[in-house]
Amino acid sequence: MASPKSDKPHYRSVWISDVHLGTRGCKAAYLDDFLAAIECDNLYLVGDIIDGWAMSRGTIYFPQEHVNILRRFLNKARKGSCVTYVIGNHDEFLRKYVEDLAALGFGNIRIVNECVHRTADSKTLWVTHGDLYDVVIRYHRWLAYLGDRGYDFLLWLNRHFNWLRGKFGAPNWSLSAYVKNRVKQALEFIDSFEETLARECASRGYYGVVCGHIHKAVMKTVGGVLYCNDGDWVESCTALVEHDDGRLEIIQWHIVSHEGAAKAATTAAAVDATA
Repeated sequence: MASPKSDKPHYRSVWISDVHLGTRGCKAAYLDDFLAAIECDNLYLVGDIIDGWAMSRGTIYFPQEHVNILRRFLNKARKGSCVTYVIGNHDEFLRKYVEDLAALGFGNIRIVNECVHRTADSKTLWVTHGDLYDVVIRYHRWLAYLGDRGYDFLLWLNRHFNWLRGKFGAPNWSLSAYVKNRVKQALEFIDSFEETLARECASRGYYGVVCGHIHKAVMKTVGGVLYCNDGDWVESCTALVEHDDGRLEIIQWHIVSHEGAAKAATTAAAVDATA
C-alpha cells in the first residue's frame, strides 16, 4: 500500500469518474494536476474514464494530455496505489474483456464491473458506475445516444461561452449544469436515479454506494443509505476522498486560470453536499 512520503495531501481512498478521455470536453490537464498533487492508498476509477462512444463515431480525438492521464493511472499503480477501474457505459467495450483483463493484470490495475470498498471505520461501500440502474440506458438506448449528442453540443457551446467570459476575467460557468438544475424532468431523473441506487444498495446490505454517471457530485442520505456521487472531470472537476480515519468528503479542484490555460489550484475545497 502507498504511504505518504512527501508533503502532498494523502488520502486513504480517492474516487473519480466521468473523465471522458477522447472528447474535447474532458478537462484532462486539471485532472493531471490533481493526480500529481495527491497521494492515495486506493484509487477508484468509477466508469466513463475512456469515452468509447465518442471514439466509435469515427473521429479520434486523443491528445497528449489524455495520454498523460493514462500514464498517471499506471504510475499510481506502479508506485503502490491499489487502482481499480469500474466499467461504465461509455467504456462498456471493456465489459466483454473484463475476465481476460482480470487474468492479465493490466498494468497492475484491476478492471471490474463493480466492487465493494471497506472504509477505515469498517463501513462497506458498493462502488458502481450506475449506468446499469439508469432506465434510459437499459430500455431506451437510442435516447441515451441522442442525449449524449445533445450534451456534447452544450459542452461545445459552453467552451466558446467560457472563452468569451475569460476575456473579461470571469470564471468558468457550466451551461449544462445550469440546464440540468432547472429542467424539471432532469431533476426528476436525478432523484429517481439516486433512489434506485439507494434501494439496490440497501437490498445488498451495504452502508452506502459510490457512483458517477450523472455528473452531479453530492454526498447525502437517501432512504437510510449513504449516497455518494463523485461528479465528473468535464464540468465540475470533483472527487470523493476518504481520509485516514474513514471520513468521506467531496472536494473540488479549483480552476484558477480564466485565460484558457489548463491549470488547477494547489488546494481543494469541500463541495456543499446539498448543492
